Amino acid sequence: MAEVGARKWIITITVIIASLLELIDVTIVNVSLPQIMGNLGASLDDIGWIVTSYAVANVIILPMSGWLGQQFGRKTYYLASIILFVTASFFCGHAHSLTELVVFRIIQGLAGGGLLSPSQAILLETWPREEMGMATALFGLGAVFGPTVGPTIGGFITDHFSWPWIFYVNLPVGAIATFLAITFIKPDGKRERSSSIDWWGILLLVIMVGSTQVVLERGDREDWFHSTFIALLVVTAVVGLFAFIIRELNVENPVVNFKIMRHRSFSIGMFTSFMLGFAMYVSVFVFPIFCQSLLGFSALQTGELLFPGGIATICMMPFVGTMLKKGFPAQILSTVGMLLFFVFSYLMANSNLFSGTGNFFWPLIIRGIGMSLLFVPLTTLAVQDLHGKEMGQGTGLNNMMRQLGGSFGVAISTVILNDRIALHRNVLTEYANPYNQQYTDRLNMLAHSFMAKGYGAIEANKMALGAINGQITKQVLLLSYNDVYLFVGAFMVCCIPFLYLQKFKKNVTLPTDAH
Repeated sequence: MAEVGARKWIITITVIIASLLELIDVTIVNVSLPQIMGNLGASLDDIGWIVTSYAVANVIILPMSGWLGQQFGRKTYYLASIILFVTASFFCGHAHSLTELVVFRIIQGLAGGGLLSPSQAILLETWPREEMGMATALFGLGAVFGPTVGPTIGGFITDHFSWPWIFYVNLPVGAIATFLAITFIKPDGKRERSSSIDWWGILLLVIMVGSTQVVLERGDREDWFHSTFIALLVVTAVVGLFAFIIRELNVENPVVNFKIMRHRSFSIGMFTSFMLGFAMYVSVFVFPIFCQSLLGFSALQTGELLFPGGIATICMMPFVGTMLKKGFPAQILSTVGMLLFFVFSYLMANSNLFSGTGNFFWPLIIRGIGMSLLFVPLTTLAVQDLHGKEMGQGTGLNNMMRQLGGSFGVAISTVILNDRIALHRNVLTEYANPYNQQYTDRLNMLAHSFMAKGYGAIEANKMALGAINGQITKQVLLLSYNDVYLFVGAFMVCCIPFLYLQKFKKNVTLPTDAH
């Protein structure tokens, strides 16, 4: 039964806080990795497991969250996830070795996966049917805002405190969420507990999703298929996927109910959620690297640049929810969102080495508005035909696809980036030869400049060559980052036709989760 008055808003605040705990932790760690690496004495390759372990555990648990809610009761499972997440956060901050930190990051990821889908289901159950668009919009605040502000918070903590505080900051927030959840979220009604547990399904899910996520997170470092480790994981993931699907379609109580794929809107929605994660995480991944490696911005400065876009998302979410409530087609809103994301990508693709903080303000505002026009309508379209206990399964799969989309996006953008770096370097270095008058003039000018500062002729010439090589490297990186932005913008535009394969409904109302 829907809630009214202050209780409705307190429950809404509770689930948004809990969702933000998980979503901010996806990106907050990234900017602190160099400090963690130095403190724990880890190598550059090993430190990546801090991110990989969390992502793998998180994606594994997401499709199981609806089933776990049915088994143990959604409120019980939800509270256990919050408490376990906060406890793991404390031990992450208290870790004295990389192994300890990775183990507790896995536990943190497993607990975090139990926060997203139950939060969404609780919110949909709390709000009246006619206000479901607004409920989805409010949930979207965390889903879009969290990964965006993570680098800002991480940068601030890294610059002003020590790295353990990126984990300790979860403790007071988690305590508030736990108190509010215990006090205001009602216990579940009658729930369906399976008499038999699909252990084989769980094992195959862990193998399939875990292998896929490790390939995406580690593939670039391991040189992809040149690594036997990655090749074996790819084969394992493919075999695991087919075995998992066959198992779940033929078992009485599946851990993931693939029968909900019979709903066309949900099947297509799985792809559009993947697409949303792809675009959202690529833009958050590429922008900080571009700003810090090329423009010399600090981690905090980069995070501060992303913040106004997050505010724009927050301001737009209620408007999008109201538009959906009034019957405005979700497909049209999503189309506008995709076009705005393309505009953002196009503007970013025209950046140069002299771009300052002011050059990024409006592109990031446009991105923030575009994300708000994408998340709510796409989620609404995906789950519009789900009913009863299908809602818990559907939200879990939908969230998993968004996370996987982000992982695929980061992996593919890394491949594109490396490929374009090699291409642009080959092109630009062709002009760096003694037969090019502009090159020789530039080299001589720099050499004379260094000689004027007291360096010998040979040393000055070496320094001039180094300076030109540095300029070429910067231009190569600039062109390559611009290509990635163009790619992700074009990808979004190409996905627009898929929106119109979903049902048009004048008044879309999301069904509540009955379990």
